[in-house]
Amino acid sequence: MTTDTAPSNEVGAAKEAGAQATPSNKPSAGAANEASTQAATSNKPRVVIVGGGVAALETALALAQLAPERAAVTLLAPNTDFAYRPLAVREPFAYAPAHRYPLRRIASDAGAELLSEKLSWIDPANQTIHTESDAAIAYDMLVLATGARVTARYTHAATIDDRRLDETLHGLIQDVEGGYVHSIAFVAPGRMAWPLPLYELALMTAGRAYDMGVELATTIVSPEDSPMAIFGATASEAVAQLLERSQIQTINSAYAEVPSAGTLRINPGDRELRVDRVVALPELYGPCVRGIPLAEHGFIRVDPHGRVLDVEHVYAAGDATDFAVKHGGVGSQQADAVAESIAALLGAPVTPAPFHPVIRGMLLTGEQPLYLTARITGGQGFSSEVSATPTWSPPSKISSRYLAPYLDGLDRERGDVNAQLTPAAGSAPAKSASARAATTSGSSSAMKWPESSRNSRLMSSAQVRQSPRLR
Repeated sequence: MTTDTAPSNEVGAAKEAGAQATPSNKPSAGAANEASTQAATSNKPRVVIVGGGVAALETALALAQLAPERAAVTLLAPNTDFAYRPLAVREPFAYAPAHRYPLRRIASDAGAELLSEKLSWIDPANQTIHTESDAAIAYDMLVLATGARVTARYTHAATIDDRRLDETLHGLIQDVEGGYVHSIAFVAPGRMAWPLPLYELALMTAGRAYDMGVELATTIVSPEDSPMAIFGATASEAVAQLLERSQIQTINSAYAEVPSAGTLRINPGDRELRVDRVVALPELYGPCVRGIPLAEHGFIRVDPHGRVLDVEHVYAAGDATDFAVKHGGVGSQQADAVAESIAALLGAPVTPAPFHPVIRGMLLTGEQPLYLTARITGGQGFSSEVSATPTWSPPSKISSRYLAPYLDGLDRERGDVNAQLTPAAGSAPAKSASARAATTSGSSSAMKWPESSRNSRLMSSAQVRQSPRLR
């Protein structure tokens, strides 16, 4: 099995100017205009990267490697820290908080200047962006990596938002542990976001209930044809088997509404599911950037090299684009394509490669994670791989060529590489799914779901009639 290896992370000295003093964290039109003036007088092309997430940081680090000293790079972001949000899914289960990294340190190491500002609109004709504090910043090349807008789809459900997941779900997990909640539905809306957290939360919640001796009926309702179908048949089957061993029922090819607390209406079939609580993925919308053409729902249309369609000198990467799969690893691959295109324009010896997505996902289960890989086209996996051991390096939740090894270096620098994979003191270790299945296989509880076929995770009409909660 081949392991992908990322390049070295020697970007600290990419641009000496990056270590100079930078503006205050407080947004200031004067500071932003001063930074724009400094960039204009540096006699280097001005590259402005908008965003403070995965795609933005991957772009900055990639440019530092591919075209060092060839541009004056500015990172415009409203946040002062980069939070490693994929691991926030563990926080409600008493794991350490997701790591946070100062953006100023990352920008400096990438040879970029950080401006703590928020984009307002773009004037492509004059190659200028305007911030919410009315600053005007000129650019020669602009990269939009603002991310998507997270919107709750259901009023009567707890919405998964990794910016505040512990706040949203900590009380629910406590109620499960205390035996006050005996049934939960995890729901993906029709326009679903990245589905992995939904499965992780279902698996870890079912595991926590078992560890506490609490009987919990757990259901996943999703429009996917099969669990984690984006990873293709091999990985999807492995996830389906894991869910089955964990006594988690799945209802696939299904669209749900939540008209009231604890009630789901599921189609096709006009079925009703009653549960104690509902947890749902959000819907994602584009950033609706003013000044450039936009695709449906406000996303940004790009070509395979990340160039924004019908606009010159503007690129985009990550969740803000109209690519269907919203995932940090995919966004970093888009950012690499953008950085290569810009580096070539800057005269660096780089041959730009188009974006060819490879999805790598670490599925947290409450036990050992599963590592899923798929090369995708048309929104579906066409080659699929699943492994109990990492197939990329470093084995992080976000697989990226430059950002992942960089963050790994920061973690090693502060000596807490594995801190987020360890539960807080006093929390019980999770028992395996196979152990849970062996223990509960003989249960005659009325809350237990009928078994589903491995070949079709959509419940048959006979199974629907058997369930005491579906009618």
